[in-house]
Amino acid sequence: MIREFRDFIAKGNVMDLAVGIIIGAAFTAIVNSLVADIINPVIGLIVGGIDFSNLYWVMSGSVPEGVGLQTARDSGAAVFAYGAFITAVINFLIIAWVVFLLVKAVNRIKDAALRAEGPVPAAPSGPTQEQLLAEIRDLLASDRRLPPDTVMP
Repeated sequence: MIREFRDFIAKGNVMDLAVGIIIGAAFTAIVNSLVADIINPVIGLIVGGIDFSNLYWVMSGSVPEGVGLQTARDSGAAVFAYGAFITAVINFLIIAWVVFLLVKAVNRIKDAALRAEGPVPAAPSGPTQEQLLAEIRDLLASDRRLPPDTVMP
């Protein structure tokens, strides 16, 4: 059981997954900084200085005018934080775009490496399904018996 577990962990796919998760966690911090520190301020300038992350609507309770979302939440009021949702959508679109570009770059590198290696030799082909069926039909028609240890190709 322990040997099977060790073999499972040592497989390339599991190690690739672990590396991917670690890099993904580090990459998330970079993308969050990109969105919060670069993209959102630019979008805010374009739309007139609006900070999306602090946009909310008070559904019930009282909140002093002009306070931020966290202060409104801390006051106990029920708030509809649509700005946080807009920020999450922007984050998702940026992450999806960057992942798309990374996958595209990796695929381009893989294709270049495959072209450099040359064509992959074709595997030797065995008889087709039709050929095997025809041989079985002919054997049945001739009513020949094969020895029990005979292996069909």
